[in-house]
Amino acid sequence: MSVLPLVFTSGWASGINAYAVVLLLGIFGATGLTDEVPASLQRTDVLVVAGVLFLCEAVADKIPYVDSAWDSVHTVIRPVAGAVIAALLAGQDGSLPQLAAGAVGGSTALLSHFVKAGTRMAVNTSPEPFSNIALSLAEDLGVAAIVTFAIFNPVAASIIAAVLLALGLAILFFLAQKIRRFLRRWSQRREEKRLVDSSAGRRAARTQPLPDESDHF
Repeated sequence: MSVLPLVFTSGWASGINAYAVVLLLGIFGATGLTDEVPASLQRTDVLVVAGVLFLCEAVADKIPYVDSAWDSVHTVIRPVAGAVIAALLAGQDGSLPQLAAGAVGGSTALLSHFVKAGTRMAVNTSPEPFSNIALSLAEDLGVAAIVTFAIFNPVAASIIAAVLLALGLAILFFLAQKIRRFLRRWSQRREEKRLVDSSAGRRAARTQPLPDESDHF
């Protein structure tokens, strides 16, 4: 129970940026700021991979439509990461509390991922890219601030994370129309790309030169 607030907060943050959570917790544990972080998250190879993937996400997350494609790929990755991080924070003995912590972290990460992905779909209905950049920066800074705060005051941080999650779900409900509009545009773009590729293939086939009959003699 003592680690549950940190588990919930890390799950919420993992649904937004799982790589940042791994990187921050690993650094905090390696520098001795907290004893709650397991050694597996402090390994150099884990920190290097998390850092590289965090940089990739930092770029992809700020490009319209690319961010939604990135989110779709991470629909499984973020909840799984949230569950694994939570289970590691709860211990490594395979006990029922550890499994419960994994369930809390994974389900919380899934909900916050839906909020992030849905919000991005709504923002992508706007033609300008600046809202994507601003929202991405706000998410990165928010995750960093709350995860850091959770190391020193996990209960207060978990309350903030719970409030943000509830607000995000409420906002997602009101943005449902814009999300449907984005999905229609996404579907139209895929269909247009398929038609263009099909048309280009037919033109290439028509312009291909016929074999020279003299080659048979």
